[in-house]
Amino acid sequence: MDYKASEHIQDLQYFGEFGGVNPSISDSSTYTFLSAKTMFDTFEGNTEGCYLYSRHSSPSNLYLGEAMAQLEGTESANVFASGMGAISAVVFQLCDTNDHIVCSRTIYGGTYAFLKNFVKKFNISTSFIDITDLDIVEQSITPKTKMIYCEAISNPLLEVADIAALSKLAKKHGIPLVVDNTFSPLNINAAQLGADIVIHSLTKFINGSSDCVAGAVCASSDFCLSLKDVNNGAGMLMGSTLDSLRAASILKNMRTLHIRIKKHSENALYLAQQFEKDGLKVVYPGLESHPGHNVMKSQMNPEYGFGGLLTLDVGSVDQANALMELMQTQKLGYLAVSLGFYKTLFSASGTSTSSEIPMEEQEALGLSQGLIRFSIGLDNNIHQTYLAMRACMEKMGILSPSTSTID
Repeated sequence: MDYKASEHIQDLQYFGEFGGVNPSISDSSTYTFLSAKTMFDTFEGNTEGCYLYSRHSSPSNLYLGEAMAQLEGTESANVFASGMGAISAVVFQLCDTNDHIVCSRTIYGGTYAFLKNFVKKFNISTSFIDITDLDIVEQSITPKTKMIYCEAISNPLLEVADIAALSKLAKKHGIPLVVDNTFSPLNINAAQLGADIVIHSLTKFINGSSDCVAGAVCASSDFCLSLKDVNNGAGMLMGSTLDSLRAASILKNMRTLHIRIKKHSENALYLAQQFEKDGLKVVYPGLESHPGHNVMKSQMNPEYGFGGLLTLDVGSVDQANALMELMQTQKLGYLAVSLGFYKTLFSASGTSTSSEIPMEEQEALGLSQGLIRFSIGLDNNIHQTYLAMRACMEKMGILSPSTSTID
């Protein structure tokens, strides 16, 4: 991948109102005009550099949007008050009553619930399919299909979507490919691989400090403008507006994203390799045993590794909960949902971030109740972390001392 996202982000420079190295924060909900005509033209979308009302746009949100566009290499990007705000805006902008969506079967539980339970109120239907089987994807497309939707690396099973192949398929049928790239910013440049619209939950790796909720849509200028249209823009009319203070904070954190992603990936790969040697059921795209390993290698940016997420299957939900509680008491991380924090976060996906998916469907997907999703942190001594985690597993009887591979 030739696109150097981190360099494009670093090249962005904004001077604050008084010459500060950070842009001034626009702490206003509404903006004044010197003439009534300019206000009218702004309402009509015929002016640049003018701000009307913060639900429509603000300087702080536009700065963050420009950085997100540089991350994916798209013409533009809009920011939202949450990842789900971004997802719902895209779906409602692209779909009308009686339309259809082809979607990966393994996605974030909130996205699943939205597409399975909520949009049916508008007679929008969704086919949940194996996104790694291109024949099934194509067979699922109908004349009513308005998009193919997937996650670059799926939550929580870490399936890897072949974005380039899916893009060709989408273009063949004249529909957009929408990719949620939350799990793999910098690891994968989804837009450069052919995704038409790329969604991010800024809450996770991009912000990196677990202190806010936000989302983004990276796409063409025309699509981003359509989301903000005062008459029929889903982003504008549904009101999922990101606060300017949070936008400014996220923009600052983006400047260290390239450093953090490298360390998240380095630590996750180390733990995955050691756990696999120990005989545990570990899933990580960086392992040759992962079904999507070769696809991941073909579309990743090697500089940033295979990402910071891995899963372990310890057999039962009781075993998973007990292990996570023990690891938390040993200060190895937090029993918490979300990802991208400096400290490792772990949760049993079947009873947390994927709990919206019915049990029978979880079983069909192979989502074990003993599956633990780990968002690996920025530990400086990951070998020490491994030894401490292994000691917890030995105490729980998940591993026996005889399986030790490293002292």
